Amino acid sequence: MEQMVDFQLGGDPRAKRIVVAMSGGVDSSVVAALAHTTGAETIGVTLQLYDHGEAVGRAGACCAGRDIRDARAVCDRLGIAHYVFDHEDSFRTQVVDRFADEYLAGRTPIPCVQCNMGPKFTDLLKLARELGADCLATGHYVRRAEGLHGAELHRGADPARDQSYFLFATTQEQLDFLRFPLGALPKSRVREIAAELGLGVAAKPDSQDICFVPDGDYAGLVKKLRPEADTRGDIVDLSGAKLGEHRGLIHYTVGQRRGLEIGGSPEPLYVVRLEPDTKRVVVGPRAALAVEAARLTAMNILGPLDGPLFAKVRSMAKPVPARMIGERLVFDAPEYGVSPGQAAVLYDGDRVLGGGWIAETEAARIAA
Repeated sequence: MEQMVDFQLGGDPRAKRIVVAMSGGVDSSVVAALAHTTGAETIGVTLQLYDHGEAVGRAGACCAGRDIRDARAVCDRLGIAHYVFDHEDSFRTQVVDRFADEYLAGRTPIPCVQCNMGPKFTDLLKLARELGADCLATGHYVRRAEGLHGAELHRGADPARDQSYFLFATTQEQLDFLRFPLGALPKSRVREIAAELGLGVAAKPDSQDICFVPDGDYAGLVKKLRPEADTRGDIVDLSGAKLGEHRGLIHYTVGQRRGLEIGGSPEPLYVVRLEPDTKRVVVGPRAALAVEAARLTAMNILGPLDGPLFAKVRSMAKPVPARMIGERLVFDAPEYGVSPGQAAVLYDGDRVLGGGWIAETEAARIAA
């Protein structure tokens, strides 16, 4: 297999040491193989993040027992070292507990971002530096480019695989040390490389849903961790009139239409907001979801925010024109499905300028 990737290290790669974050999937396995072909000393590192019974043998669940074995098998085939570090405690505190608490507070969490901010980048970068690495390489589908003022983060070349939304909180210091060798490749080529190398994970399915929720039942996990989250309450319209009852705020998200189990309305109703203090689910017509601005907190800035930009407010949403005014993200046109707890990620073309957490929203005038 020809060398396809420049790890942006400069000098003779044979004098370099690359640590690869390995989840046991095809992406990180191919990264390890690409690093190995450069001639650099390559070390695979896996964080054991949880061991939730059935999750350890479930295809598509990362960082549990089966995937650790797969990562080790790939390293054995490549002839490189592989280390496993137990980070279950920090993962539970930084990711799982926060996931439950966010739902309890009526917000919609993004645990993948929290995992990248904590165990995967903060903890792994520390480990990589302790191992004397020149960089930490991961299997994320984003691109790293050298700019005039340091490394820049750009969207992955394959729009269907781009993961930049989940990496908006990557700091400049982290970005200087990180490498993303798959950012310019389509997923089909990554699987071809794995097959050419005879890696056992070449046809392994991609991870689905949230890794620590093996059956996809988010509400069930939250209820297990926070039993008080299953408290019933009222479903009300925008004027406060009761339309029905719900079975717990954890079963609802802003913008949701299905599962409300209320009838008699001349037009479809959507969840407009969740009120944890009163235990109420407030519903209204689609127009009530229109948002003209959102207040962002815990901003991470990777580029200039003083001009026109594009904002992405959900992982599956298209970036829309907007601008930052202080801590307010103001949309050029009303945006829908903007939910507290989610992230707003800011772009200039393909470049990630940073982002922040949506703390609260301002209804558009058309919805007043």
